[in-house]
Amino acid sequence: MERERTIHDRRPASLARSSEAPCVFIVDDDPAVREGITELILSAGFQTIAFGSTQELFDAGVRDVPGCLILDVRMPGTSGLDLQNRLAESGDRKPVIFLTGHGDIPMTVQAMKCGAVDFLTKPVRDQALLDAVLAAIAIDTARRAEAAVVQCHVSRIETLTRRERQVLREVARGRLNKQIAFDLGISEVTVKLHRGNAMRKMEVPSLAALIRLWETLPPDLRDLEPR
Repeated sequence: MERERTIHDRRPASLARSSEAPCVFIVDDDPAVREGITELILSAGFQTIAFGSTQELFDAGVRDVPGCLILDVRMPGTSGLDLQNRLAESGDRKPVIFLTGHGDIPMTVQAMKCGAVDFLTKPVRDQALLDAVLAAIAIDTARRAEAAVVQCHVSRIETLTRRERQVLREVARGRLNKQIAFDLGISEVTVKLHRGNAMRKMEVPSLAALIRLWETLPPDLRDLEPR
């Protein structure tokens, strides 16, 4: 137990948040389980922080820290399944691995439908748990990379003028230059000018690339009327 407390104190949430290295967050009310998993994860070269309850995890404020979660299903207070839903509602999309001694088929189905990476039962083989952790971290890394690309696109969209955004949106919808010109009350030459400016600012080499980029934007941004 003292070992676990030392690990937790050495890696506070503020420190983890400042690092790009993924961290494995363990939530289990059994101190022996927390310590055992912590030792295993550390031996694999990953950072880890263990919590005895779901509330401790929320109080730590680790939403923006890359990594994954290993959750017990049945714990005092909020269960692991409830925590999975609560995290999703708060916008924290960290991949979840369930590790429990009380699993059943309906519980497993519920967890997997909500996006769990794996549902493992205690006692679990070390390699099975490590494989699940590697898969979860790979998922989180891919999601964060995708989110970074989208944020870059959003930032570029914000550099466009109102008219450039109008033209870009209509082009992405498959409208022809003459149709866009008629709808906006401008000439086709002006449409081409705005489209060219938009492509340059968005840093795309072709119309097809421009359309693909547009599709990666959040739906609310695509539907927002340019101002």
